Amino acid sequence: MNKEILKLAVPNIVSNITVPLLGLIDLALMGHLGSEVYIGAISLGGVIFNFIYWGFGFLRMSTSGFTAQAFGEKNRQESITILIRALLVSASISLLILMLQAPIAWASFKIIGGSDEVETLANEYFRIRVWAAPAALSLFVFNGWFLGMQNARFPMIIAISVNIVNILFSVLFVFGLNMKSAGVALGTALSQYVGLAIAVTLLFKKYKYLLPEISKQGVLNIKILLNFFKVNSDIFIRSFCIILVFTFFTSKSASIDDTILAVNSLLIQLLLFFSFFIDGFAFAGEAMVGKYVGAKEPANLKKVVRLLFVWGIGLAAMFTLIYAPGTNIILNLLTSQTDVIQSAQPFLFWVILIPFTSFASFIWDGIYIGATASKAMRNTLIASTFLVFTPAYFLLNSLLGNHALWLGMILFMLSRGVIQTFLYKKAILKPLA
Repeated sequence: MNKEILKLAVPNIVSNITVPLLGLIDLALMGHLGSEVYIGAISLGGVIFNFIYWGFGFLRMSTSGFTAQAFGEKNRQESITILIRALLVSASISLLILMLQAPIAWASFKIIGGSDEVETLANEYFRIRVWAAPAALSLFVFNGWFLGMQNARFPMIIAISVNIVNILFSVLFVFGLNMKSAGVALGTALSQYVGLAIAVTLLFKKYKYLLPEISKQGVLNIKILLNFFKVNSDIFIRSFCIILVFTFFTSKSASIDDTILAVNSLLIQLLLFFSFFIDGFAFAGEAMVGKYVGAKEPANLKKVVRLLFVWGIGLAAMFTLIYAPGTNIILNLLTSQTDVIQSAQPFLFWVILIPFTSFASFIWDGIYIGATASKAMRNTLIASTFLVFTPAYFLLNSLLGNHALWLGMILFMLSRGVIQTFLYKKAILKPLA
């Protein structure tokens, strides 16, 4: 079973690492155009799409969980019908985004702000890249479906291909055609459609035998659709709470001063970096837990949960050993500003606490998604956000300042793992029994 976990986890880790790599390359391209406004433009535009796509990330998660369960049941018809159902939902959401792109852009720039020149370029970036929404959301569905079918290799192939094509297009448009920030937007949009074409090709290559099993009645089954939307709405609320906490963290960092904003922005990257690795095992949990829930095999379910936590503890230990002596080295790689590095010193111990206080929340998320125990996930995030993070910050802010923000973040991640540990039997094992 450990081999199966690694077979699913490693490709997902590779896929996760490609995401920040592309962002860094886009910033590097803009950094060589002679003006900081281009960096600001794609940063501002990127924030909007992060909000949109993070919010609709439930398309990948729910598709993964439902598909894994159908795979475990050996229900071929439902396996392929889930894909069609989720693609129809993603197409509907994409159409809505395209129809509402003007008010979305207006509201986003009102909230985020920026200089007139940056906002003009960011608006151009947004208006080009938004046309990739149908492909981007469809890729969420395909990646979730492939993972649910116990195939992490195809999402890795898609992710690597999309990033390579994106880089090639962006270089061509930015430097070859002198399109600047608009070139990055067009490169990103076109690469998403190339990724979608690859996903469809891979589907026909390996899963063509399932296509005749598609059921029109199954796609439009009201009872199944209602359950699909219920799970998706729960996951959306869960994702919204996470977005709220991280946005609040950044906003309050900025309200202290620019130096603390820089410090917190750099240090939070170490949480995100850890998440790229631990999420690989969480994604493996989605696929395998869903399979055993569908197959109604509680013994194997318990075994995979136990092994996922063994891997999680091992990964947390490894990152703690890296962060404890090496955080200053990492900081010096990320910035050359001595005042930022100096100001970060009192807060470095929070980084050392990240792996062991957060790994359980990531692992449990994968397990709960695989079991489609969305109500428990939703309630956990509501409690962790409004009963842990929020009071921790507001009660201690006047005494601890920036330490209150970090304490709130650490308790937020820790409480998610603790609450889901207590809910495990009731939310997952009891329904299976």
